Amino acid sequence: MLAHVHGLIFDLDGTLVDSGLDFAAIRRETGFPEGEGLLEHLACLSNPAEKSAAEAIILRHEMAGAQTASWTPGAQQLLQRLVEAALPIGIVTRNNRVAAQLMLDTLGIPCDELVAREDAPAKPHPGGLLEISRRWNLSPAQLVYVGDYVFDLQAAHNAGMLACWYDGGRGLSYADQADLVVKHFDGLAELVFSQEK
Repeated sequence: MLAHVHGLIFDLDGTLVDSGLDFAAIRRETGFPEGEGLLEHLACLSNPAEKSAAEAIILRHEMAGAQTASWTPGAQQLLQRLVEAALPIGIVTRNNRVAAQLMLDTLGIPCDELVAREDAPAKPHPGGLLEISRRWNLSPAQLVYVGDYVFDLQAAHNAGMLACWYDGGRGLSYADQADLVVKHFDGLAELVFSQEK
């Protein structure tokens, strides 16, 4: 089914790893409202001191989560199979680069390209995905983006890539906005490796 796919790009937190990031706690500390992305609200702050304080709170939570992050079930095995098959692996995350790199280093996550929030506009903007497509010299149609949240699926569609929703069993459903739905990464492995490339 995915014989035309020549590379996979993943969201990080909530998809490949679980850092236990408590968004409700971040909103309480920052005073940010419900119903709006943290990064989107942060970008609208005009007071430099307020913005800096909020950035520090978000970063503190991200770094704490990165230090205790664990693999999502099946993710490590899937990435190992991708490495063995010489399929490139990318990560596009809304996380801070330092926290993201800490998770990669601590867990030994193979990654050919990492795009964090300092490197490109935040998802659902497709910039990070298109940058990896350009670096790999592959068309967006040859790539699939895998994520657990609606912004991931929107970013994939905005980039012209297949949108794969990882249903981590958190009680939310974005299946209607996804091209593919997997509940465990064994299922994605079956789709990727079911045919010869």
